[in-house]
Amino acid sequence: MTRSHKNSCRLNAVTSRLCRRRFLAGTVAVVLLAGCDQKAEQAAAPAPPAVTVAQPIKRVVTDWDEFSGRFEAIEQVEIRARVTGFVESVEFKDGAVVQIGDLLYVIDPRQYEAVAEQAQGQLADAKAKVDLAERELARAESLIQTQAVAEAIVDQRRQQLQSAKAAVLQAEGTLRRAELDVEFTKVRAPIAGRISRHLVTVGNLVQGSESGATLLTSIVSMDPIHIYFDMDESIYLKNSRLWFEGKRPSSRDTPNPVQVMLAGETKPSHKGTMDFLDNRLDIGTGTLRGRALVDNHDLSILPGQFARVRVLGSAPYEALLLPDTAIATDQSRKIVFVVKGDDTVEARPVTLGPLDDGLRVVREGLKPDDRVIVEGLQRARIGAKVTPHTATSSSSGAKR
Repeated sequence: MTRSHKNSCRLNAVTSRLCRRRFLAGTVAVVLLAGCDQKAEQAAAPAPPAVTVAQPIKRVVTDWDEFSGRFEAIEQVEIRARVTGFVESVEFKDGAVVQIGDLLYVIDPRQYEAVAEQAQGQLADAKAKVDLAERELARAESLIQTQAVAEAIVDQRRQQLQSAKAAVLQAEGTLRRAELDVEFTKVRAPIAGRISRHLVTVGNLVQGSESGATLLTSIVSMDPIHIYFDMDESIYLKNSRLWFEGKRPSSRDTPNPVQVMLAGETKPSHKGTMDFLDNRLDIGTGTLRGRALVDNHDLSILPGQFARVRVLGSAPYEALLLPDTAIATDQSRKIVFVVKGDDTVEARPVTLGPLDDGLRVVREGLKPDDRVIVEGLQRARIGAKVTPHTATSSSSGAKR
């Protein structure tokens, strides 16, 4: 073998060893790079989103049917003049609360006092004639014993006595009428309540005739007060069915409780009881008129004012409740997001009831031990994992 050939063989061997080393180094680099990429991917993978979960609140609740209502006074009176005359004084303050018998107006009584005195004199004259007739009749009856007078004279004396007694009755009626006119010159409050403004000032002539009596003012009672409302036919049928099943007393014979919320209020501020249901539905609106009696001790409610009325709608029953923020809408369905045992999210259709003390009644679709997402709904995805955190009573909206 020549020297050049030997040198060529050595060169090939060296080249082969260098290639093997380079290949091994490249392989190690690829493996190292792959490991780094896996670690980077593991480090870059996000954790499941955090949500707040809570179990439904379980407690005894009562359903309430809510309506719009309007207050009306139990008693309201238009004060009108009962005698004709000039107004001497106005004895009340506009808008004040008055009691039964309080003096409101004084009408000039002098002409009526004069008529009363005249009637009293006529009565005295009639009574004197009765005394005279009685004495004459007694004299005639004693004389007839001796036949000194005829029986016709005795009959005449009896007739005169009866006429005198009738005249006394007429005079007494005239006097009572005159005394009433004197009494009517002092206009008094027939009911207790809040009075309106005075419509006639001092010095004006008022008419007391029955057909055109002058309106002086008006009074409305304040405490208690009525509130009227209309319920639709479906509510009426529901309540009737509950009554037949023995689950709710009828408002026709039982003063069922009501709660009233005035304009701008979020919670009931007044309480009352049902005291009337109409005997027929309105054929134009298909509604039934109801009425409740409401306490108004602070006189804050005025007749004509509108309010929301809550009427007892069921017997007490045990229910599950959630805050409204935990309930979502899927087209026409109401759903809640429940976290299962493996921390994945499930959408659960639910049937809702009314609000009770700030929480929503869930009639169907939930179990007491379900973990419902109450905060972070926007981060939850159906079928995806989440990191659940148990809510406190304040964050879940629970009010025990």
